[in-house]
Amino acid sequence: MISIKNFSKSFDNLKVIDDLSFDVKKGEIFAYLGANGSGKTTTLRALLGIYAADSGELLIKGKPYSTEISNLLGYLPEERGLYLESKVLDTMTYFGNLKGLTLLDSKKWSEKYLEEVGLADKANEKIKNLSSGQQQKIQLGITIINKPKLLILDEPTKGLDPVNRDLLMEKLLELHSEGATILFSSHQMEEVEKIADSVLMLKDGKAALYGDLEEIKKSFGENIIKLRFRGRLPRKTKFYEAKVEKNTAQLIPKDGVKNNDILKFLIKNDVKIINFDLSSPSLHEIFVQISKSDYEK
Repeated sequence: MISIKNFSKSFDNLKVIDDLSFDVKKGEIFAYLGANGSGKTTTLRALLGIYAADSGELLIKGKPYSTEISNLLGYLPEERGLYLESKVLDTMTYFGNLKGLTLLDSKKWSEKYLEEVGLADKANEKIKNLSSGQQQKIQLGITIINKPKLLILDEPTKGLDPVNRDLLMEKLLELHSEGATILFSSHQMEEVEKIADSVLMLKDGKAALYGDLEEIKKSFGENIIKLRFRGRLPRKTKFYEAKVEKNTAQLIPKDGVKNNDILKFLIKNDVKIINFDLSSPSLHEIFVQISKSDYEK
């Protein structure tokens, strides 16, 4: 669905993206990650023709973006923009009509959407009277009103509380189940881990991580012990490296140490084990590990 090959982009003398290549397959949810200023928004804007690439190809269905495919996709930019003096329902109906719906169909869809996201009572309010989170819901509704086959979302949960983030994720999964391909950038690693099929993490303008999410997690280890406990957990031992926070811990076995050895050691030291799980590191932990060197320079 999307193919980016050898893409580079600089602003003045600063190279933001350096020979970047990746693909987004049809029907997948692809998360685009990176620290602030890493170039995520720059890439999405270049893909949509808002910025010109210094070099490389950015293709949607095998072609550079043009208005001919505008009805195929929905784009939610990082900077939100709505007509603040217009009423909510009028705004949504207008944009739906621009995207090819009849005025009647656009109005019906908008009324149903407002009901689903808890804003039915705001239909005749001016946009300027809504909270930032409510405006975000309206922006998302405009983005998906034509049921696009490709969604490009730049920080879609920015400014939303946890309840509304969950609501937005449900909407995305609903569209995905209907066949939509989704490319989104995010700083919410827990959300990415819940819904993404593939990920790419930018660092220094290049792909520090790229591929299937579960395969990436496995590459960082599958033998990490996540523990909930009571008592005093020994931290310096020959058995493991420990990261402890209150009554939870992450234990990384040392070379040659088996999980049963650690379990026996903990019981011997009067640690009451409430929960003992084996897993790969979380995406948040991987993100911090990859990004950490930037803050240590």
